[in-house]
Amino acid sequence: MTVWHVEALFGNQKLLEKLWELAKKRLKTEKVNNILLLATDVLGWTVTHIAAKHCNLRILQQLWKWAKENLTTEEINNTLLLATGDMEQSVSHIEAKGG
Repeated sequence: MTVWHVEALFGNQKLLEKLWELAKKRLKTEKVNNILLLATDVLGWTVTHIAAKHCNLRILQQLWKWAKENLTTEEINNTLLLATGDMEQSVSHIEAKGG
């Protein structure tokens, strides 16, 4: 689990935004996407899974905005929306269960 995942877990949107800004300034877009938006924890969950699990709508909205600006449709669908990780639950499954 990265600091990015932890901050999503605890709902720290300001720190997530600061980390995003720093990464965008210092890294190429592909690297930012891989280490922030698409990175998974030991369960195979992205930060989007974690925000959904903890019903953090503000963070989910911000992540969605960043994803639409920086990822391809295929990456959004396969890695953010449909990816299941070890627990076989997509973001949609998690949200439908109410976290």
